[in-house]
Amino acid sequence: MKWFEIGLVVLTLATGIIWLLDRLVFAKRRAARAGLLEEKEPVVVDYARAFFPILAVVLVLRSFVAEPFRIPSSSMMPTLLIGDFILVNKFSYGLRLPITNKKVVSIGEPQRGDVVVFRPPQYPDQDWIKRVIGVPGDTVRYEDNTVYVNGEPFQYVPAGRYEGRGRGQEMSGALLFDELIPGRERAHQVLETQLPIRDPAEGEWTVPEGHYFVMGDNRDRSDDSRFWGTLPESQLRGKAFLVWMNWDGSAGGVGFDRIGKRIP
Repeated sequence: MKWFEIGLVVLTLATGIIWLLDRLVFAKRRAARAGLLEEKEPVVVDYARAFFPILAVVLVLRSFVAEPFRIPSSSMMPTLLIGDFILVNKFSYGLRLPITNKKVVSIGEPQRGDVVVFRPPQYPDQDWIKRVIGVPGDTVRYEDNTVYVNGEPFQYVPAGRYEGRGRGQEMSGALLFDELIPGRERAHQVLETQLPIRDPAEGEWTVPEGHYFVMGDNRDRSDDSRFWGTLPESQLRGKAFLVWMNWDGSAGGVGFDRIGKRIP
């Protein structure tokens, strides 16, 4: 995704500069040479004039309004499935410049329970998605499949067993729970399996200023802050809010029941 972003910025700047230079300089020279005749506009200028407005609109929308992402892994099941295409609000946590991701306008900060897209410190060219569990100043503890924040446990209500489909079938039979984070009105669901593929990384962590503690909803299949530490605020990309499409070839193609699903 980062290379696409770089390419989009370069193409937008290139077409804009070509169109502007022609408008201010070369078009007048052509007109002076042609006299009463109309000199044909160069092909590169014609393409630049046609594509610049489109590229500029896409760049602005993608950088400052909403950006699409695709879910490639099972770490956020059952909230997000493999093959989900989601939209991410790019201004919830402030406006950031494309490519550098530098914040130029501060608007808001992540809250516990938000699902966020970010670039992990250990893989700065990748986009990951997790749920915010701890905010600056919080003490987070994970023990016996229970999350505690500042000594207060999250509430869990058993919701049966998960039935997966397509590439998510590997999680079929996992325990399903409604998890309620203190201070939030709406619960979300998490998965627990009796056969975790790695150490659950129980422990306690204090979230420093300018950082966040993030975890996946598929607790035993998520590489998150329990393993690599807290997430710097500078790595945030935005807040996930909507599934606009789902495609999983092993599940029959388009998952129409996922379209328009809001992300709790």
